[in-house]
Amino acid sequence: MNKSIIASTSPMILLLLLSVVTTLRAENQTATHSTSAGDVQVEQIAGPFSHPWALAFLPGGNILVTERSGSLWLVNTNGSRSLVKGIPKVHSQRQGGLLDVVAARDFSSSREIFLSYSESVEKNRSRTAIAVARLGKQGDRLENLRVIFRQAPAESTSHHYGSRIVEAADGNLWVTLGDRGNANKAQNINNHIGKVIRIARDGTIPGDNPWSNKSGAAENWSHGHRNPQGAALDPQTGALWTVEHGAKGGDEINRPGAGLNYGWPIISYGTHYIGLKIGEGTHKPGMQQPVHYWDPSIAPSGMMIYSGTLWPGWKGDIFVGALKYQLISRLEREGDNIKGEERILKGAFGRIRDVREGPNGAIWFLTDEKDGALYRMTPE
Repeated sequence: MNKSIIASTSPMILLLLLSVVTTLRAENQTATHSTSAGDVQVEQIAGPFSHPWALAFLPGGNILVTERSGSLWLVNTNGSRSLVKGIPKVHSQRQGGLLDVVAARDFSSSREIFLSYSESVEKNRSRTAIAVARLGKQGDRLENLRVIFRQAPAESTSHHYGSRIVEAADGNLWVTLGDRGNANKAQNINNHIGKVIRIARDGTIPGDNPWSNKSGAAENWSHGHRNPQGAALDPQTGALWTVEHGAKGGDEINRPGAGLNYGWPIISYGTHYIGLKIGEGTHKPGMQQPVHYWDPSIAPSGMMIYSGTLWPGWKGDIFVGALKYQLISRLEREGDNIKGEERILKGAFGRIRDVREGPNGAIWFLTDEKDGALYRMTPE
């Protein structure tokens, strides 16, 4: 506040002004919102981050946060943070950069984490790469980083990388890969474009993959995907669920099965951005229907399936972040069916990029902004 204004202001008015400023600052950190399960409190834990993309919890409560530009942060439980060194060089253009981060199930003993990122290749091309590394005991650097998968072919575009990583109960990894803007390649199983892949944590091929003996397709689990940027494991069944961007409409929730075709770009519930019909319509024999779709698009991002720890009525429901409408979509689920949708925090915080459940049942999320932040949602 300007000193001349302070000098000419009565003590009572000054106290009122300072009270308003303090209240506004507090509201920027903590806010209350209404949901179907009652009021929730949303608290900013750390920030700002430059376009954060993913978060991962470590034993003890510390959190890893990626920034698309290529930085990895270790966030302490009190909100303080420090940079982690040893990150691979990333192709930080448009949607590319440092993307997902996942702590291995056995992190307490192995200290291994998995990273997905876009990697530059000669002739202005790029590809999705998956690396595994040890987080040093001080949490300040990555050690023994090894690339265990590289998407083929590399493409000249800088979007639709997919890039979510999910570790299954058996230790194998599912990774989502977008179509890189070359939609027709998503129907060809002999590449990694528009696929969900499945690899062992050392990059080798599980013998029960659907095309495990086919050169160029051995890693592939399912195909016909556009740009799946969210993925989660069902804690009850161990099944993989994904969410992917449509074009103008047609965002999809899928449960990818081994060897199955999810239709892109032959079938879709959306249209091209200029309004033209996509492919052959919404159905075709041999191609899977989505479990749920949005039209118009919400621009879905990260997703998780909730345990019910703090909100028992939400147990088993799917939570999806949305970039376009700046909200969290709660999909009420019964088995493999979606019964309804609730839109939470709409427009309150910005573009929501990732959504995760914390160790104690709180719901955490990241906002994808140039001054994005890490938030925690708990019951009021």
